[in-house]
Amino acid sequence: LFRGRSVDSNLLNIPMSYLIEQGGASNLIFDKQGAGRLYYRIGMKYAPKDLNLKPADYGFTVLRKYEAVDNADDVKQNTDGSWIIKSGSRVRVRLTMVAQARRYHVALVDLLPAGLEILNPELAVTEAISNDNGGNTSVIEYGSNSYGRGFYNWRWTWFEHQNFRDERAEAFSSLLWEGVYNYTYVARATTPGQFVVPPAKAEEMYHPETFGCTGTDFVKVE
Repeated sequence: LFRGRSVDSNLLNIPMSYLIEQGGASNLIFDKQGAGRLYYRIGMKYAPKDLNLKPADYGFTVLRKYEAVDNADDVKQNTDGSWIIKSGSRVRVRLTMVAQARRYHVALVDLLPAGLEILNPELAVTEAISNDNGGNTSVIEYGSNSYGRGFYNWRWTWFEHQNFRDERAEAFSSLLWEGVYNYTYVARATTPGQFVVPPAKAEEMYHPETFGCTGTDFVKVE
């Protein structure tokens, strides 16, 4: 079946400096020799120069907001979109992710402001955390239907696994159908200061060109 054919893989990295030296637009040409099929992927890694990033939508739409848990005055949003959080208060971080089509091996990652710490309910030393009335788990829309928590033959959460790390929260799913998904977690504002919060991002892990992210947020803990 595989006589005369190869399943070898090759990786070629082209520095951005080389592309800049060429000047202007140029063509990237793939040339295959033989009767077999050539599978390829083109990707680009880059670091933005501007910290104030705008939302991006290349297969996912992601929204993020901060909500007070104990007192409505603990979290406020200014007219310019920045946030003010009372030091010592608990904050619910709410993410909304829209999958515009069926997606595979999805990772939703949200980076924390440096002045906040996640309250992990799986740890025995973590204080009691109030419920979110299903907002962390429910699929708001799924095709033309709506499904709630505990629907027959539907898992309790859209994600199969989540991680709470020092600087970020992560949720993973091997398959997402077209729809709108909620994800929330609770953190405490522990350190006063002004913080730049990188965008929350959703992507297909094995096709990272399919992604979406929020814009940069600015948070002040006082």
